[in-house]
Amino acid sequence: MSDISFKIDGKLCSAAPGQTLLDVAEKNGIKIPTLCGNPKISKTTSCFVCLVKDCKTGKFLPSCAARPSEGQEIEASSPEVLDMRKTALELLLSEHAGDCEAPCTISCPAHASVEEYVRAGRNGDFLEALKIIKKRIPLPMSIGRVCPRFCEKDCRKNVSSKPVAINEFKRLAADLHYESYVEDVPALNGKKIAVVGAGPAGLAAAYYLRLEGYEPVLFEKMPEAGGMLRYGIPEFRLPKKTLAKELAHFAKLGIKINCGVAVGKDITLDELKKSYSAVIVTIGCWSSSSMRVKGEELAADGIKWLEKVASANWQGLKNPGTTIVIGGGNTAMDCLRTAVRMGSKDVSCVYRRTEKEMPAEAIEIHEAKEEGVNFRFLTAPVSLKKADNGRLVLTCQKMELGAPDASGRRSPVPVAGSDFDIEADTVIAAIGQKVLPLEGIPLNKWGNVEVATETLKCNADGLLFAAGDCQSGCATVVEAVAGGRKAALAAIDYIEGREHKQPRLINVSRGHWSSLSKEDLVYINKPSEDARIEAELIPMDKRTGSFDELFPTFSKEEVMKEGKRCIECSCTAKSDCKLKSYSEEYGANPVALKGERNSKAGYDARHPHIVHDRMKCIKCGVCVKVCSEVVNKNLLSQKNRGFHTTVETAFRTVLPLSCTECGACIGECPVGALDWKNKKN
Repeated sequence: MSDISFKIDGKLCSAAPGQTLLDVAEKNGIKIPTLCGNPKISKTTSCFVCLVKDCKTGKFLPSCAARPSEGQEIEASSPEVLDMRKTALELLLSEHAGDCEAPCTISCPAHASVEEYVRAGRNGDFLEALKIIKKRIPLPMSIGRVCPRFCEKDCRKNVSSKPVAINEFKRLAADLHYESYVEDVPALNGKKIAVVGAGPAGLAAAYYLRLEGYEPVLFEKMPEAGGMLRYGIPEFRLPKKTLAKELAHFAKLGIKINCGVAVGKDITLDELKKSYSAVIVTIGCWSSSSMRVKGEELAADGIKWLEKVASANWQGLKNPGTTIVIGGGNTAMDCLRTAVRMGSKDVSCVYRRTEKEMPAEAIEIHEAKEEGVNFRFLTAPVSLKKADNGRLVLTCQKMELGAPDASGRRSPVPVAGSDFDIEADTVIAAIGQKVLPLEGIPLNKWGNVEVATETLKCNADGLLFAAGDCQSGCATVVEAVAGGRKAALAAIDYIEGREHKQPRLINVSRGHWSSLSKEDLVYINKPSEDARIEAELIPMDKRTGSFDELFPTFSKEEVMKEGKRCIECSCTAKSDCKLKSYSEEYGANPVALKGERNSKAGYDARHPHIVHDRMKCIKCGVCVKVCSEVVNKNLLSQKNRGFHTTVETAFRTVLPLSCTECGACIGECPVGALDWKNKKN
């Protein structure tokens, strides 16, 4: 028989008898996704992700099974076809229960590969752990000490006990190897990028620019680099010797930091734009928000007060006496605890909501209480004045919670006739921070630097980018680091003339730990049920009488033991799952279609080397046919019908040990429903 002539996307193609549309498309460089199409087996035609359209009949055809006909015209890339494939993917996702990524990684603002570096640490390879960490976190010594532990809050270990002490893996890996390990960086490509600000976001931007061969040059107005790490976070939380070790690493990579240079004063933004291929603005939030009360000028600015302490020898600083700090965030906690260490025996926090509404981390509040700080909740400042005796008098009023505000928090309202006075030697305002405007940088209605969401550009020509607190509003160090990386990658795409898009990452989750029971947890290897390692803080007299670090780094043996508590709840196939990669490519939404998921289908880890996760199965039938048609065994078959179909062995027996030498079904499974236990992603 002669070949068949037809068109795909307007391109004239020929097909030999028996060839499918998918075969011909692949031969002609036309990409069509498929999950069930496999040349090793007979057709299953189950996923419908490979749909194309017959222009003459208007019908959609599964290209893995449909054969072309003479004169046929096929659409394989039209918006309508792409939308149909997206729908097919969303139908599969609606029943899929896969845990694409561990919740610790998803909740980390930098999306560090938490499970992977914890696994490396558990195995005692902390150098490998550091390498994994630094792919997303270039300041592991600092973040290992000051991170609010977003990852631990979402750790599935919370179901049965306390979360894995994830932060300690970053801290130990960095403390062990940071001074000796230096990344291999490419030769400079001759393109320079200016970074305004050498705080966490600026340092992160510079780091990722250098890894890609660009030459970052930082301009920092302060005498030393570090930004809030140096001037906003107290010594007892982040020792400056530790920060110095971390910053020395940037010099080893050839990154230049010009300190004492204020952009807008010593050099203009226009001068930077003329001299550099791009400019990344990371100026932070260095101005305190107004309390909007009479006499507030008598109060010290929380950030500037901490900066003054950080810039001096604390032992030479004056005792602030009776101290009142107004605010409930982490900066307020740092001010309170610093005042204690400077010798004050009477330190109070005034906050207009309840403790439950305080934005500060719970551990910071708890430790402040341990150190003797008095908390006055549901109390708001009314005015501040200086008394005849030279002391300050803060007039306050009692509050009660009213209706929720726009953020969902219940707004505090004054209690009539409840005014009272508090005398103090020092009053510190720490109710929020905002951006100090820089000429030529547009601000939005919230007072942050205005940027395009996708590209982080802050001007029309694309030369200016922004990241960190100045762009997001006052946040955490790890969030600033994540922003710095995004800005660096966006700037690189701009310089190279490429369209920049933030990656579309999907995650199909079996549920947050708060909605799960112990019975809902699944394990490849049963985790340890040992108690979480807990920090042993230095004695209270040292805590309150010095700026010594609160606790030492855990030992290698302790952290390795802690790693055994990890559930390892991400999908073993997350790096090569076709369903995940196609869903990201087509922008499929895992929750676009609501319905029951296969979360009770079962999970079999009885085999010493193979895991069979029926909850991930998309019922494509590939494994069944590979086993019967390629291996000539009949170990697997589909049981039940419809939604309740599962792939099983006979009588649900364990797979034979001989499957370890074969693994054919594992190699062909598109979603990791059958996979190796010890696979590393």
